[in-house]
Amino acid sequence: MSRIVIILACSLLLVACKSPEARRPISSKSGSFIDASVARNIKLNEKEQAYIKKIMSENPEEEYIASENGFYYFYNIKQADSLISPDFGDIVNFNYNIKTLNDDVIYTKEDIKTQNYVMDKQELFSGLREGLKLMKTGETVTFMFPSQKAFGYYGDENRIGLNVPLKCEVSINSIIDN
Repeated sequence: MSRIVIILACSLLLVACKSPEARRPISSKSGSFIDASVARNIKLNEKEQAYIKKIMSENPEEEYIASENGFYYFYNIKQADSLISPDFGDIVNFNYNIKTLNDDVIYTKEDIKTQNYVMDKQELFSGLREGLKLMKTGETVTFMFPSQKAFGYYGDENRIGLNVPLKCEVSINSIIDN
């Protein structure tokens, strides 16, 4: 009887010392949803870029500049004598409006009012944030932003719908070095 107890105890120890096995998922998902979303966004961006280029070709009197950040712009008023562009933490006082690419007004400068923005320390849609860095005091620039540089997939949950490319006329009143 004691022999059986010893064998039983040893076999229990051997079974109890087995290392745990990782549990496998019941089902695995592929990245097909993400892949489809990326493909959709690439097509949307190509379509918006083509439309912006069409607008630019219809307005040859403007000297459009392609930014490194994926949007286009031209100077309405350019200041050659001003050397100061805003840097991180500088306070920029500016006005802007928001239109569709077809010049339908969404928000006027009066709707938005004069803004004071601390560079890269406050929320602002990415295209405008990058656009302000290209400007100097006294300049007015018209930007054309594809939707992913504007309000993107969500819009502004008010007047700007989802995936709407925008045109903004921006004027910098002052830059306070901080």
